[in-house]
Amino acid sequence: MISESGLPCSRPRSSTNRRRRRLIAQEKVFKIAIHQGQNKYWSSDGEKQRLLEPGGKLWRLRKTNPQAKEQKGSEGKRQILEKKKAADDIIRAASSQKDHLSSFPQYRHYRTNGLSVYLGSGLGDKLSFHLKQYIQKLLKVNMEGPYGSEWPTEEKVKRKEMVAPEARYIFVYEDTNVDGSQISSMPENEKSSSHTDAIVGFVHYRFIMEEEVPVLYVYELQLESRVQGKGLGKFLMDLVERIAIKNRVGAVMLTVQKKNLLAMNFYMAKLGYIVSAISPSRVYPLTGLETSYEILCKAFEAKSAFEVRTFSLAICCLKQCCRI
Repeated sequence: MISESGLPCSRPRSSTNRRRRRLIAQEKVFKIAIHQGQNKYWSSDGEKQRLLEPGGKLWRLRKTNPQAKEQKGSEGKRQILEKKKAADDIIRAASSQKDHLSSFPQYRHYRTNGLSVYLGSGLGDKLSFHLKQYIQKLLKVNMEGPYGSEWPTEEKVKRKEMVAPEARYIFVYEDTNVDGSQISSMPENEKSSSHTDAIVGFVHYRFIMEEEVPVLYVYELQLESRVQGKGLGKFLMDLVERIAIKNRVGAVMLTVQKKNLLAMNFYMAKLGYIVSAISPSRVYPLTGLETSYEILCKAFEAKSAFEVRTFSLAICCLKQCCRI
């Protein structure tokens, strides 16, 4: 209905109520029972009413039935809770595994381009003192430049992140005539005392929820300069993606500093990662908000539900910012 001003408006409530009461009186329906899988309506005396076709009078009444709306709302909430529980179960199962490398024995070692290394696993809350020192040192060497003046603050954050219970590690050891499976099965303190000097890099990752979708988030991929440019980074990311797929998460995500052009090119041009829908450059393209980083992702579902969902969220956030 259109008002005199030309703007849409609702029908007068009194007219709607009169029409509804007239319909009810005509059909003598005082109770509606909806049986699963059947559109059957019952009158007050219990006699079966005719099956309704879409568009019929009682069909319209059913659409405005408050009980039907309440049932639909309850069903929607139930589905949301079930999806959330399923996602939480995925994160819990993936995080409970102590050694994800055990499922990929073919990735225990990497020998090519004059480089020979072995891989081992680690847990954030089980790191030895020597491993913590190594991680801090390599982070400072590789990341102080890209972070610039932000590094002192960021360094404190990274020190807390690296020892979190949910942190998972893949350590890269130079080949010292020790079999990769032996390194992985060693206790953490034995690894550090025997092989810390041979470590040349590491991956720090976690299983987390990102916009209600379980993902594997790569917090750090750090390699010493002498082993870079030999395919080791691509080898490690391929392993990370396989771990993510095996544990049924929706995507691999990571954060890259914009100034780190080599890293941006590595992930986007070589590995096929894209700027995520929740990255600041896509969430706030019209607000002028500048950040020093991008969030990249690679989704595993077809036109991933993850990217569709996060893009919708990004649009909502943008609208809110524009209103401010």
